[in-house]
Amino acid sequence: MECQKGWLTSGAFAALCGATKETLRHYKDIGLLSPAHQGDNSYFYYDVEQFYDFYAISIFRQTGTPLEEIRRCLRGQDSAQTLALLRTQQRRLEAERQKLAHMDFVLSSALRNLEFGPASDMTPQTAWFDREHLLAIPAGELEGLMAPTASENEMLIAVLERSRKLCGQYGIQTDFQLGAIHQPGKQGGPGAISHLYTRIKEKADFPYYMEKPAGHYVYLCCRGRWDISEGYAVLKSYILEHGLDVTGNFYACDLAGFILNSVEKNAVSMISVQLSGGPYL
Repeated sequence: MECQKGWLTSGAFAALCGATKETLRHYKDIGLLSPAHQGDNSYFYYDVEQFYDFYAISIFRQTGTPLEEIRRCLRGQDSAQTLALLRTQQRRLEAERQKLAHMDFVLSSALRNLEFGPASDMTPQTAWFDREHLLAIPAGELEGLMAPTASENEMLIAVLERSRKLCGQYGIQTDFQLGAIHQPGKQGGPGAISHLYTRIKEKADFPYYMEKPAGHYVYLCCRGRWDISEGYAVLKSYILEHGLDVTGNFYACDLAGFILNSVEKNAVSMISVQLSGGPYL
C-alpha cells in the first residue's frame, strides 16, 4: 500500500475504503471528508483513521441521510446529536424493511398463484398445499355494510374497504387477493359462503384470523370466466364419483389478481378442499 509518513495517497485510501478517487474528490469538494495532510510535494494524503469517517459517511448515505446532516454530525462530534440521528435512521430502515417484506410477500403470492397457470380448465387434481394465513370477514358482517340491492362492484368495494381498514387497525399485511370460504354442504359439496377473505403474511392474534391448514387438497382451476359456479358443480361430482373423503371448508380464490384480471378472458380462480385421508388420486 502506498504510504508516506504513515499517510495514504488518495488512490491507496480509495482502495482501502472500496471507493474511487472520484468519490473522495467529490467528498473533498463538498467539505464532507478532506485529506488530513498535504505533503511537501503538494499532494494530499489521508490518515488511516479516516477510514472510519468514510465508513460512517457510507452508512449514513445508504440509509438516506441528507449530506448536510452527515456534514453537521461529523463536524460537531456531538454524541447526543449522533445518537438522535442514528435513531432516526434506524426508524427509516425499519420502515423500509417492512415495505420490502410486504412487497416480497405480494410477489411471492403472485408467483405461487401463477404457477397454477398450466392447470387445465375444470380438471380436478390433487396436490399438497402449504398453510395459509387469512383475514376472514364473516359474510353477515359484510352484508350489514351494504344495501340488499348492492351490485357486484359495490360488494367488491365493501370487501376491499373493510379489509384495508382492518389491516390498518391491526397492523396486518395483505396481498388483497380475495377468496370465499364455503362451509361443507350436503352430498360432498360446498354450502353457502361463510366468510370472504384475503391472505395475510403471517399468523396474527386478532378476531378475524383464520388458517387454511396445510395438507393434500383436491382442487380445480376455472379459467377465462368470472362465474365459477360450474366449477363447484364439477368438483362436487368428482368428489362423489371417486368416493373422496374431504374435510373442512371449501376455498375459492382468485389466482390472477391484480396482474391479469383486467379482462374476463384472463381470469383464473381456484376451488379447493382438503382431503382427510389417502390414497390421493
